[in-house]
Amino acid sequence: MSRSPQERHKSGRAGWLRAAILGANDGILSTASLILGVAAATPTRTSILIAGVAGVVAGSLSMAAGEYVSVSSQADSERADIDLERNELASDRDSELNELAGIYVKRGLQRELAMEVAEQLMRHDALGAHARDELGIHEAFAAKPVQAALASAVSFAVGGLLPLAALLVARTMVIPIVAASSLFFLALLGAVGAKIGGGPVIRAAARVTFWGALAMAITSGLGAAFGARAG
Repeated sequence: MSRSPQERHKSGRAGWLRAAILGANDGILSTASLILGVAAATPTRTSILIAGVAGVVAGSLSMAAGEYVSVSSQADSERADIDLERNELASDRDSELNELAGIYVKRGLQRELAMEVAEQLMRHDALGAHARDELGIHEAFAAKPVQAALASAVSFAVGGLLPLAALLVARTMVIPIVAASSLFFLALLGAVGAKIGGGPVIRAAARVTFWGALAMAITSGLGAAFGARAG
């Protein structure tokens, strides 16, 4: 008898994938936009390079701090809900059993079967069953602040280094070379993220490319306007 292939779902990657894709996308777009804005305002290569490097460093730290604070708040809320559930299980286990069974009834089980399932799950791991099925907190999706912060910081730095590399390569035509390469990297990142996450590749690539081009065009325009006024 042949064994069915093991299913490989994408949703377990949601936490780290979201942070990594967001960080890399922001790193490319923020750094490229900063480089283009400065390049449109001044032709001094050293100033453009310094601005780009500063943008990568500041952006990485900002992404790490912001992601850590945000995910920590989520983790605090999850812990508070679990503590409340633990107290309710200790004080009124029967009500919690009926509540869990009611959840399974709403999902389609007969009342008798729902009670049996709830009783068995609570004997095995009452708090885990309520955290998962009542609160919607699952280990695969639980908030991990340090993981999210590191993923955001590293991915932002990696993404930000790509426009910087294009700047170092470009001896002339800095703006078109940095813009074109950054849009290519954004499209590639969108496609890879969609592929890993199981989403539509072309739509993801087109979406991130459109917004990237818009952001770069706006910052370049602003840089050119301020540069002309300063000149």
